[in-house]
Amino acid sequence: MKTQGVDVESSVVYAGFWRRFAAFLIDALLISSVMGILYFIFIGLFVMVCAIANAGPIQSGEEPPALVLVGLGAGFGVIILSLIISNTVICWLYFALMESSAKQATLGKIALRIVVTDANGQRISFGRATGRHFAKIISRIILRIGFIMAGFTRKKQALHDMMADCLVVKKR
Repeated sequence: MKTQGVDVESSVVYAGFWRRFAAFLIDALLISSVMGILYFIFIGLFVMVCAIANAGPIQSGEEPPALVLVGLGAGFGVIILSLIISNTVICWLYFALMESSAKQATLGKIALRIVVTDANGQRISFGRATGRHFAKIISRIILRIGFIMAGFTRKKQALHDMMADCLVVKKR
């Protein structure tokens, strides 16, 4: 691609697989920390509910009523579902908001001085960042080969980058 007589593509340095992987590890550590706090809160609430449920009129040696057991099982299911949903929403918003922001990068990418751009080197929209994020599901489903592709394509693009027409480049 040429802009005002300058070959822009030759001045772009694409971020390779290992740099991107290191950025992912930093992001995963941050998100895991946030999710760990949420897990602690949700599981703590569940333990409190269990303690309250067991504080009823049941005498020692008596079996709890089936309704209590069903309620506890349902409560545990709701907690697990809540954690899955909150993890999905937190990851989506973190990646989509950060990569579509003026920084064009998550905290891991900022640390490694790489940014996400469109094919013309411009900032991507929140919609495109959202599409790129959810396209990672396909990269995961196929045994993570979609991610590994970043190590072998000319522009160091993973499958989800190609699907969203994005590039991950070193910051100038």
